[in-house]
Amino acid sequence: MQADRVGFIGLGSMGRRMVANLAGAGEEILVFDVDAAACEAVEGPGVRPVENVASVGRGCNRVLLSLPDGAVVEQVLLGAGGLAESLKAGAVVADCSTCHPDHARDMEIRLKERGIRLLDAPVTGLEDRAAAGTLTVMVGGDQAAFEEVKPLLERIGSLVVHMGAPGHGQLTKMANNVLYNISVAAMAEMLPLAVRLGLDPDKLRRVVATGSGQSFGFDYFAEHVLRGRFDEGYPMGAAFKDMVTLMERADQERAPMPVASGAMQTYRQALAEGHGDEAKGAMIKVWERVMGVAVRKKG
Repeated sequence: MQADRVGFIGLGSMGRRMVANLAGAGEEILVFDVDAAACEAVEGPGVRPVENVASVGRGCNRVLLSLPDGAVVEQVLLGAGGLAESLKAGAVVADCSTCHPDHARDMEIRLKERGIRLLDAPVTGLEDRAAAGTLTVMVGGDQAAFEEVKPLLERIGSLVVHMGAPGHGQLTKMANNVLYNISVAAMAEMLPLAVRLGLDPDKLRRVVATGSGQSFGFDYFAEHVLRGRFDEGYPMGAAFKDMVTLMERADQERAPMPVASGAMQTYRQALAEGHGDEAKGAMIKVWERVMGVAVRKKG
């Protein structure tokens, strides 16, 4: 029956891991991705690839999305053959992608006109947490719709929080990501200075990891920097959108953001120097150049 099926669109590095956690609970999962190989990779007991977005919409009343950006989300929802044309009135779509909050609100309004309820439900957590089903999910939108899909979201996340009105999930993701970016920018400044002062950067990393300066951004990227690995993680250029959104909101509210503004300068400089395709840890290259040092693990 249609009510016993769940749709999932977008089988990238996060999406395919999320599908694995959704499977096996009794419902059939109908999946689609433009990459046929990605569909074949997740096919198995309880998971059935279908030929297009419309097939997902015709077969399900609850659909989750995990897509690259807002433009792709809009195409899947409202483009030719999209979910707006195939879902029945009353259906719920939980968009786990990361998009601009204004875009999320606009999509919610446009789908509501067709009787379809859209939740913005971005996630935070890296691929290992997606595989373990321990992501954090922040949700904006209708409370009743949230309650309908909450059991599904709890299979992919260990913390699922309804944040309020449409767009509030994306606003929460923005706030979280900016705090993350600030910690990475701080790491990018501090480690080159430490090396310039004669400190062993790996020993400093170990101290910070257990001290009051600890943060996830420092822990994760400091270790990667010390190994000279800048290709693991979401590309810095793509992630920059969170900083742009924050500054838009701060300008609207006439809110001073001195710490975030400082981190923004390091971020911008790293992009200007051509590091946009690398992970956020590559921000350190700006300050390595300025201070004339290389932050790498000895031996």
